[in-house]
Order: sequence, then structure tokens, then C-alpha cells
Amino acid sequence: MEIRVQSIKFDADQRLLDFVEKKLSKLPKYYDEITSVEVAMSLLPEHENKNVKVHVRIPGNDLVIERNAKTFEDAIVDCVDILKDKLVRVKEKKAN
Repeated sequence: MEIRVQSIKFDADQRLLDFVEKKLSKLPKYYDEITSVEVAMSLLPEHENKNVKVHVRIPGNDLVIERNAKTFEDAIVDCVDILKDKLVRVKEKKAN
């Protein structure tokens, strides 16, 4: 599984990149046919100004989750939690 991270209008530090990689690398446990994951992180003018958009590519379907939070880490954790549920549902649907 390939993971691509894009930071828009800011430079992500290595600690943040490592965190993203660590969290997303757990997704194949829930669905093993993930081909790639694209993450776009950007800053917004609002109070909870950290935006994370995760695009998971799987055969026949793409999952896109977008969250805003006070920190990029919180937004990533929220996205991964939602993706876990969605991937399990896709896997169950495929098994039937």
C-alpha cells in the first residue's frame, strides 16, 4: 500500500509525517486490498483550522473522509476511526 502525504500552504515536519504514516499503515488490517492512500493537509481560516482529507483507493470504490480539528493529529485520528468502520463494512459486503 502506497501512502502519499501532501501539505498545502505549509511544510509538515517529520514528526507529523511519521504520525500520519503510522496511523494509516494500520488500515490494511481492516481491508487488505487497499491500493493507495492520499492525504491532503491544509490550514483553514476558522478556529478549528487544521483540515485533513484522506482518500483511500480500493478496487471498485474510493473512500474519502475529511475532518477539521485543532491539530492535524486529532483530525488524522478521527479520519482513521471512520475509515476503519467503512473498510469493515466494505469487506463484509464483499464477503456476502
